[in-house]
Amino acid sequence: MTADPMYAAVLVNYNAGAELERALRSISDELAGHPWEGVVVDNASTDGSAAAVEGCAAHVRLIGNSTNAGFARGVNQGLAATKAPYVLIMNPDCRLMAGAIGTLRAALDAHAQCAVAGPRILNPDGSVQGSARGDPDMLTGLFGRTGMLRRVVPFLPIARRNVVAEEAIRSGQESAVVDWLSGACMLARRDALAAVNGFDERFFLYWEDADLCRRLRARGYHVRYVPGATAIHRVGQSSRTARAFAIRAFHESAYVYYATHVAPAPLSPKRAVARAILHTRCLVQLMAAALR
Repeated sequence: MTADPMYAAVLVNYNAGAELERALRSISDELAGHPWEGVVVDNASTDGSAAAVEGCAAHVRLIGNSTNAGFARGVNQGLAATKAPYVLIMNPDCRLMAGAIGTLRAALDAHAQCAVAGPRILNPDGSVQGSARGDPDMLTGLFGRTGMLRRVVPFLPIARRNVVAEEAIRSGQESAVVDWLSGACMLARRDALAAVNGFDERFFLYWEDADLCRRLRARGYHVRYVPGATAIHRVGQSSRTARAFAIRAFHESAYVYYATHVAPAPLSPKRAVARAILHTRCLVQLMAAALR
């Protein structure tokens, strides 16, 4: 008799190329000997990358969408198609390093109110990506992970709040409570995700992870950064094939987040200010992208 799966892996794929195969292989290696199930939700890829599922057919199945349904909706499709109590949500351009899942689960098991545990995410060159962050606000565009001023003055308190530096974790701690974690790689409790109805599908791409963690915290859960677990993330592999669309989606989702959590009153003047700033920033980035 086959044991019920302990882990579910959910990946949303859109033209990730060979990265998807590497991601699935890293998950399979990590969960060797454990009962697990996996779902790749393919958002109408045109590069043939969804065929990588065939190599993990014993554990992973493919859900093919006829159109690009977005990341949040794709994850929710994967959640609905699985049942394991621990859910690994991972980008197809991410891969796990040895011991990552076990270390993340240990953090969840050690803290009953921890809903999500996230690893130390590295760039391919080994530099730290900055996946543990403070709640976004009006200044996140300047002092966030990719913000211009954070690169110039990373020592300022506002920069350190937006991206949690590893030295902020006290000596002897195996994990630390943070505001939110990158959705590129996270291990979550299924019951906690169910308590907040999964991801908010108004977010087509980007910021859905910040929104999820904020809603989980509002329900009495917390999220933890676990630097003892490691993943490598080749940022934006999918978005490179539709750069202008990704830029627009980023700024639209940023506004949805701001209007939901920072300026919830429909007539708040802060909404108009945020819309104007984000619109201008979006245009600048679109022009810069066009010149590359």
